[in-house]
Amino acid sequence: MHARCDQPNILSGGYVQYLAEYAGFLAKVVTVVLAIIVVLVSAAAVRSKGRRQGGQLQVTKMNDLFKNLQGRLEQSVLDKQQLKVVRKAEKQAEKLAAKSPQSKPRVFVVDFDGDIKASAVDSLRHEVTTLLGIATAKDEVVVRLESGGGMVHSYGLASSQLARIRQAGIPLTICVDKVAASGGYMMACIADKILSAPFAILGSIGVVAQLPNVHRLLKKHNIDFEVLTAGEHKRTLTIFGENTEKGREKFQEDLQLTHELFKGFVAHYRPQLAIDEIATGEVWLGQAALGKQLVDELKTSDEYLADKARDSDVYHLHYSQHKSLQERVGLAASLSIDRVLLSWWSRLTQQRFW
Repeated sequence: MHARCDQPNILSGGYVQYLAEYAGFLAKVVTVVLAIIVVLVSAAAVRSKGRRQGGQLQVTKMNDLFKNLQGRLEQSVLDKQQLKVVRKAEKQAEKLAAKSPQSKPRVFVVDFDGDIKASAVDSLRHEVTTLLGIATAKDEVVVRLESGGGMVHSYGLASSQLARIRQAGIPLTICVDKVAASGGYMMACIADKILSAPFAILGSIGVVAQLPNVHRLLKKHNIDFEVLTAGEHKRTLTIFGENTEKGREKFQEDLQLTHELFKGFVAHYRPQLAIDEIATGEVWLGQAALGKQLVDELKTSDEYLADKARDSDVYHLHYSQHKSLQERVGLAASLSIDRVLLSWWSRLTQQRFW
């Protein structure tokens, strides 16, 4: 006789049943949590719907920022006796300033970080409108500009915002730490003074347009695509239709006209430029751009503002638009995806320019 022991099978069956019940419990919990999140998001969307989407202007006095940073460094580096001497000297300087108060010139700092659509113009227009209500010819506006260019009409609008400052007779300085090319330089050239970091990229005074055409691919697969227009030049080049030589000539003519307007705009604000020599679409680093008179001085924005803070009141202006819950969630997701893609692209390419 052989004895059989079914205990392991019993234990195995019980373990599987336990896992199945636990998985079902987790599924119910996840479902409830997701349902609660959906309800909360829907309620927030309903509450925000119909509300007026405004914005707010944030003003930071950069003198206080510089002073706080310097104070923290002094506390870490100096001993008690040295720190006591420094604080005593500061108090004496404050007392002297209080006895004979003098109005300092003001410097208003605005940032413009441009993408292909010049999206930052939505904030820039409010910042410019606000500071024009208080700034005078004795003050100064500094724009920290970073842009590789983009759509002509978008950067035309952004440039017009800066032109308002010049027209009001307020000194305008533009600092370029990284890049101001194409539409970015269209904005920069408006300034009374352009400062550039030694290795910033400037120039690219030209116009480019490109689009694919899949007409032959569609024709190969017997797919017709009709383009109906009214007006001889309503449509010059298309993606799906058949492009003609006449359409290409008209498109090239439009590009050339835009380039001439671009050149005229730059020449108007910087007449010292040999415009035909530099309006070739080329770019130059800061040191070479100084020789071409594209910039007036090699200096970073940090150095310039730190110097200004010694004898001026420096204010940083930033207008931020209120965003709905959906916009905030979407923006966070977009930024996360951008960071992941950029990280992987950097690892794959490992670009080294020097």
